[in-house]
Amino acid sequence: MSAAEAQSAIPALPELYDEPFADSSQIPTFLVAQLARQHVTVSLSGDGGDELFGGYNRHSWGARVGKIGHAMPQSVRGTAAGILGGIAPGRWDTLFRLLPRSTAPSAPGDKLHKLAAALRCDTPQALYLQLISQWLDPGAIVIGGHEPAALGSPMSSRPGFGIAEQIMLADTAGYLADDILAKVDRATMGVSLESRAPYLDHRIFEFAWRIPLAMKIRGGQGKWLLRQVLYRHVPRELVERPKMGFGVPIDSWLRGPLRAWAEDLLDTTRLKREGWFDPAPVRRAWEEHLSGTRNWQHRLWAILMFQAWQARWH
Repeated sequence: MSAAEAQSAIPALPELYDEPFADSSQIPTFLVAQLARQHVTVSLSGDGGDELFGGYNRHSWGARVGKIGHAMPQSVRGTAAGILGGIAPGRWDTLFRLLPRSTAPSAPGDKLHKLAAALRCDTPQALYLQLISQWLDPGAIVIGGHEPAALGSPMSSRPGFGIAEQIMLADTAGYLADDILAKVDRATMGVSLESRAPYLDHRIFEFAWRIPLAMKIRGGQGKWLLRQVLYRHVPRELVERPKMGFGVPIDSWLRGPLRAWAEDLLDTTRLKREGWFDPAPVRRAWEEHLSGTRNWQHRLWAILMFQAWQARWH
């Protein structure tokens, strides 16, 4: 599929989603739904498998960070966070290029800065909000805004859960319902395709929450139990591959073919007139992204989708 074909879906997003919706995988989800509808009227999705069986990196990585942070004195955590965050992401990226390509992570600088921010968190709720937020302080960019305290509330309602299980529960109550399922439902319904999620059958859901965490995350790898079932039916080499997100190159599009569209929506005068966002941090992120010093695609996409929705409906 060409970039032009993917970009052609962007003007339809405010109408399709009917609210500000900023998961950029909405684009390929819509395009795949269009393709599937040419052949079928009902489809199945794997949504819920990650939330129920520990499939996201934050379920294992976030739990490790939380345990390390809990074991370290606050002063030590602050010092470590200061060191990690004190080096610019671009400099970290340069250092990691000295490693073999097969072992170097993608965007190491941004990830180390996210780790620095996570080390400063004192509670599982604060850690979770840090892990899922694109803006470090989302409330600060919205004029008069603040993060709702209830956002992390599911994590505090199940005593005895470890950090990984608390994150999985919060993902199930929030991310799954408000992002993943909304994304797929509106993309498929927008082309008259029905999508059903077998993992969310109440019997599977209840079973997943009854089994111990060791049957979900083992050796730093998620969905352990599901993999054991899959090995019976699919060659192992098709299963044991890195997780591939359902993404599109928003970062390069914003610097190229979508630049004029984004510039219009992020214009300082327009932002001031409309009165929703503080223009200073938004413009700073936009300029850093354009210069290539930072990759702020996800931060900017959230603002752009709000702006595009507002332009369509208001």
